[in-house]
Amino acid sequence: MDYRCSIYGLGIVTNRIIPGVPASTIASEDLRISFGSLPAWHHELNTAQAETCYVADYKSECGEPALRVFRLLEGKYFRFDYADQTQFVIDRSGSEVWAEWSAPLTLEDTATYLLGPVLGFVMLLRGIVCLHASAIAIGNEAIALAGPAGSGKSTTAAAFAERGYRVLAEDVVTLDDRQDHFLVRPGYPCIRLWPPAVRALYGSETHLPKLTPNWDKCYLDLSERFQGQPLPLAAIYHLGERHHDARAPYVETLDRSGGLIALVANTYATKLMDKQMRASEFELLTRVVGSVPLRRVTPHADPARISDLCDRILSDFKRS
Repeated sequence: MDYRCSIYGLGIVTNRIIPGVPASTIASEDLRISFGSLPAWHHELNTAQAETCYVADYKSECGEPALRVFRLLEGKYFRFDYADQTQFVIDRSGSEVWAEWSAPLTLEDTATYLLGPVLGFVMLLRGIVCLHASAIAIGNEAIALAGPAGSGKSTTAAAFAERGYRVLAEDVVTLDDRQDHFLVRPGYPCIRLWPPAVRALYGSETHLPKLTPNWDKCYLDLSERFQGQPLPLAAIYHLGERHHDARAPYVETLDRSGGLIALVANTYATKLMDKQMRASEFELLTRVVGSVPLRRVTPHADPARISDLCDRILSDFKRS
């Protein structure tokens, strides 16, 4: 039986329930996802039909690149090969995805890749640039919390959720170009948190259930704190390196050049773009920094100061 849901504004049809994503009525079938197998023609490929286009700098526990990406059949398809043997095949139009994995991995493990980098790449193929960020609803507007991996985007989003604010997106924030503004599309109603973040927020690493037995990440259910409708992007807060500085946490204005550099460094699939995609992305990001306030945020090194960080961001946003 087909399962239907909506993620990042796409009407999605799958053959399995995506963990953490509720079923919903969709207006159109934009993307079909097949879990448990790759396309039949894939088994007949030879090595000459798979061109390496990206090898991750970061390594797995086995010392292998965590991710390799290949172009298949002269760019008609892409394949994501993760070091744990999880594979995704994505068609060039961003309308079909296949996923396969091996035991002891589970569908829940596969969904962690799908909901982040894979769908971030799908959105890019469909012409939507995305930030590696989380987004919070403040009134009828959205603020994005951007930054590199480990900067505390998800933790800060969860802290806002605990205050009663609605979370709009986790990990992938769309920059849906509406000419006079940029729209953030809703993602899915959960946040994935590492145990230290759970401890900082709730006092114990066991406060939240584990996402999957094979990962340490935990699962925060946002069913009652999820923003299910898109909102205009009103500000971007770029989380930087944590400091013991007595002033921290603090917020500073980012100038246009610094803001553009920060955004370029935090978009999805930059190294997989062709020249046309890269030019389009640069033009869009230039307009983003020209119309959306950007701030640099310096969190305190003490995770217990997360509440102060939320206060600083809220205070700055209300003044802007």
